[in-house]
Amino acid sequence: MNNPVTLISVTFMASVICAFLPRKIKPVFALVVSAFVLFGSIEIFRMNPVIWSIYGIPGLLRVDSLSAFVLIFIAFFGVLAILYSAGFMKDRINIGNYYAYILATIAGSIGAVLANNILLFMVFWGFLGITLYLLIGIGGDGAKDAAKKTFIIVGGSDAIMLVGVAILWRATGSFRMDEYALLLNNGSMVIAFVCLLVGAFAKGGVMPLHTWIPDSAKAAPVPVMAFLPASLDKLLGIYFLARIVCGIFVVVPNSGLSLLLLITGSFTIIAGVMMALVQHDMKRLLSYHAVSQVGYMVVGIGTANPIGIAGGLFHMLNNAIYKNALFLSAGAVEKKTGTTQLDKLGGIAHFMPITFLCCLISSLAISGIPPFNGFVSKWMIYQSIIDLGKDGGRLWIIWLATAMFGSALTLASFMKLLHAVFLGQQGAGSDRQVKEVPASMWVPMGILAVLCIVFGVFAFGIPLKYFIIPAVFGDISYAGLWQPGSATIFIIAGLAVGAAIYLLGTIKTARTAEPFIGGEVLPVEERPTGTEFYNTIADIPIFGKIYGMAGEGLFDIYQLCRRFIFSVTRVLQYLHNGVLSTYITWCLIGMLVLFIFMLRCMG
Repeated sequence: MNNPVTLISVTFMASVICAFLPRKIKPVFALVVSAFVLFGSIEIFRMNPVIWSIYGIPGLLRVDSLSAFVLIFIAFFGVLAILYSAGFMKDRINIGNYYAYILATIAGSIGAVLANNILLFMVFWGFLGITLYLLIGIGGDGAKDAAKKTFIIVGGSDAIMLVGVAILWRATGSFRMDEYALLLNNGSMVIAFVCLLVGAFAKGGVMPLHTWIPDSAKAAPVPVMAFLPASLDKLLGIYFLARIVCGIFVVVPNSGLSLLLLITGSFTIIAGVMMALVQHDMKRLLSYHAVSQVGYMVVGIGTANPIGIAGGLFHMLNNAIYKNALFLSAGAVEKKTGTTQLDKLGGIAHFMPITFLCCLISSLAISGIPPFNGFVSKWMIYQSIIDLGKDGGRLWIIWLATAMFGSALTLASFMKLLHAVFLGQQGAGSDRQVKEVPASMWVPMGILAVLCIVFGVFAFGIPLKYFIIPAVFGDISYAGLWQPGSATIFIIAGLAVGAAIYLLGTIKTARTAEPFIGGEVLPVEERPTGTEFYNTIADIPIFGKIYGMAGEGLFDIYQLCRRFIFSVTRVLQYLHNGVLSTYITWCLIGMLVLFIFMLRCMG
């Protein structure tokens, strides 16, 4: 099926039909439809580049190298989300039209990616805000506030985007994105750029428009978090950011707007990972990493050089893979233990080995450990930052240090997660011998974990060659040398030698010893958890104050706007108190102002 109109229409109609099917048939029907969408997406990928004129409107839809590969992975993650949901959502009573919403989201995402007319793009983009609200709200009563917050942040950013679209039409007289290549040489173009940037940032979860993601993680079903904020919204948000920087406008390296992206991305990296470090809930920890990782994508694209844009797009794809796997792992833990609180977990690696292995691989990938996929994309972003210095930039060392420090903190937080959830002693939430999740849940995790390896070891031969490099304009030159195949062989050999030495030296002399911590000898049953060690970060005065301010919502743009609006309404409530004399006074003041205005006009 190589007709995008048919693909979008059939998926939309299937979502409507799915809403009226019996509960037991819905997951099977949705899985079949998603497989059909994946097949059609592959057919369209093979056709690029193509521009379609529909109903007499020229250039309404377009597929090129960038939209084509994003299209494939939208469909791919849709299949995995539905397959996983068949096991995770099976015992839930109130799931409503969950599968119908998923199919509608896939259809809307395909439309947004293939839209060449920016008005049509806005229609699909706004529709996705509605499905996002509906899917988060399935989490129950506790999810309604998070869904409302999401809708307001994303919907408000969409309204700002419309201002940018209006400026573009005013300047060019066209809605076709393939006809844009605008220079940022005047104030109106800069305003349009910033307005569109707000929409991309809100969808991708860039600070300060990120707060809907941690709130949603706390209440929304795990498959929703894995499919939307962790993968699909990152694909769409960064896809549109790449369109803004490389298509709609012309952003020059080391320019003022390039600097804006670099500052925003670097701040998002550090602030997101610092918030993740102190989380005690697995889903909230992962949600803050979903925020932090998007900072790398913004930095890469913000460099505005070919290798940075390629690195940002590759990291977008990699993040969607390993972050999806991590959320699915959290869902498996929650399914079998009934909790994702780190303090209540521990020691379940023995009972859930597949989940542990998938989570381990994904944790190493997101931390940028070779030879996994996250290392290669971060390596490319690092090189793009260094290239800024070669082109005359003076702040490149700050961006590089921020990105590398963020990777170190990411590894630290995932050491905490792996220890607290899978290793050590069993906690209160895992005090029984749990079992591995069914195949419908571990197969998607396994596929994603394998991709973390394949897209790392064969990065230059598969994802970069077929998906990323064709989507980037300009020649890409690598300053360093990285041979993932050879490196993998050496890493495996080193691990094998280390394992042999360990087994030969300790297998016959293994013993159980009481832990020694800071001069105190603690009984085995009182050993500290990984979360307790990281609590000391909040004890540092400056960090403690910042975390306290974050807890009060002082960095939450939604809460700040909410407080401002309520303060204004309180003033209006005071002025409009229902007393007749007060209203007469306002009428007289209004008449006086109008009278003065008319006199000035007559004069």
